[in-house]
Amino acid sequence: MRDRKKARIDALAEAGSLSAEEGVSLWQSAWLRLRRDPIFLVGLGIVTVFVIIAIIAPWIAPHDPRARDLIDQVTPATPIPPPQPGYPLGGDNAGRDLFSRLLVGARQTLIVGVLATLGGLLGGLVLGTLAGGIGGRVDNLIMRVVDVMLSIPSLLMAFSIAAIFARPSQWTVILAIAIIQIPIFARLLRGSMMAQRHSDHVLAARALGVRAPAIVFRHMLPNSIGPVIVQGTLVLAVSIIDAAALSFLGLGNPDDSLPEWGQMLGRAQVFFNSYPHIAVYPALCIIVVALGFTLMGESLREALDPKSRR
Repeated sequence: MRDRKKARIDALAEAGSLSAEEGVSLWQSAWLRLRRDPIFLVGLGIVTVFVIIAIIAPWIAPHDPRARDLIDQVTPATPIPPPQPGYPLGGDNAGRDLFSRLLVGARQTLIVGVLATLGGLLGGLVLGTLAGGIGGRVDNLIMRVVDVMLSIPSLLMAFSIAAIFARPSQWTVILAIAIIQIPIFARLLRGSMMAQRHSDHVLAARALGVRAPAIVFRHMLPNSIGPVIVQGTLVLAVSIIDAAALSFLGLGNPDDSLPEWGQMLGRAQVFFNSYPHIAVYPALCIIVVALGFTLMGESLREALDPKSRR
């Protein structure tokens, strides 16, 4: 081993320079690892299928999710129409096609999850940038507020926020979930920016007389945003689960003309003992999609982590 190293050093010394190799950025290096990671590819496949279905669901759904085509089969003895030709999963208690409602429900679930995550991300970026960029009393004040929010169980806080509104809707669910995600992003971004505060390029910018706002937004924030983006992928899975939980508890949109998986799961609990399949299908959809985002997020986090790249 030592002889091979010595021979390599001697060869480099005789050549006079290292061989010219094109360097790659952190994200390029991460992608080279991710495209060979089977866990990431499985998660990416699940998320891709979910997004495509959510986009094209209204055009591929075999029936109108609001049409009560099977209402004549709903009786006190059989409140849930069974599977039959043209209706592979049967219907719900209102005679609507369950399969079509699952497809269209993917769009509403994606909208709630994405908007809630974006809301939490934007709020966390503002608080994290103020805390990590300004520091001092502003940092102490923001972090104490964040500590208080993190001390309360997230689902309990979301339930309390959603219950404040007189009329529950899809937007109350989005707002409640976005608020509980803000401290997660704020603490993560603040920690990344504090690590950047004493880095060489920031110290060099200060020595050259660059103003503080320029240092924060041009040097610290761009180099701190990577972990926050990775966290957003993981939070998106949590947002989908929390949205389903709030809808299950009756704090979601009361109008079921546009189906959503959590809402479908909540309305199916009345018939779960006799007809468990109408609850199992939306629950499996939620679990699989959340798993896909989690697999993607964890793989991306490991690919960007310098310790795991050694």
